[in-house]
Amino acid sequence: MKTHNMKLLNQHIMAFTKTTSTAAQKTFVFIFAVLLSWTNYAAAQDMANYPPSPIQPTPNYTDMDTLTVNLAELKRGTWSGTETKNAELIVDFVQHLMNDHDFDYIRKNFMNARYLQHNRNLPDGIEGLLAYVERIAKQYPEYTYDVKHIYADGDYVMFHSQATIKKKHRGNPNKGFNIIDTWKIEDGQIVEHWDAIQPIDGSARLLVWMTGGKVRNGNGLY
Repeated sequence: MKTHNMKLLNQHIMAFTKTTSTAAQKTFVFIFAVLLSWTNYAAAQDMANYPPSPIQPTPNYTDMDTLTVNLAELKRGTWSGTETKNAELIVDFVQHLMNDHDFDYIRKNFMNARYLQHNRNLPDGIEGLLAYVERIAKQYPEYTYDVKHIYADGDYVMFHSQATIKKKHRGNPNKGFNIIDTWKIEDGQIVEHWDAIQPIDGSARLLVWMTGGKVRNGNGLY
């Protein structure tokens, strides 16, 4: 089975390279074809070796125009008063930014002077984050954050979420992005952010490959 798939992979690569004329074009298309074909091949192998996780029938996310971060269900009884307030702050921030796409609200309530960014594809500052998310929301207006877990520890709040760009993919564990965000809060303001992003399906992997890579801050990942 794997030998047959590798033969198909090579056939796709050769088909791509035959459509170009110059050596430079052939080299570029060859590299792109290898990456694209390998992504599809790897995804197929993943599906063969590890069957998709079952899609949960409830809740019916596709009936919702906007997802809501449900703090009442996700909060922990062990949180201190400060940790609860910090979690509430981040819920408010993520809900309006990622789900409501209410960027005016973010500018009005979260435009503190200091926001240190450790996602190396984004510049420092809330405005740099807004510019990126606004561009994503314009291209993918159904983009949302489905927050699965919330953790609070002192000045830090962590979200474990699934992001999807299409409404029909909401609630499907085999689509979108698996994301862990961590924020640091000082004096009631969000001052620092880290994240780790795992594209789940082939299209998400390709999107990350095409849009990532450029370093826009010097803070380091950690």
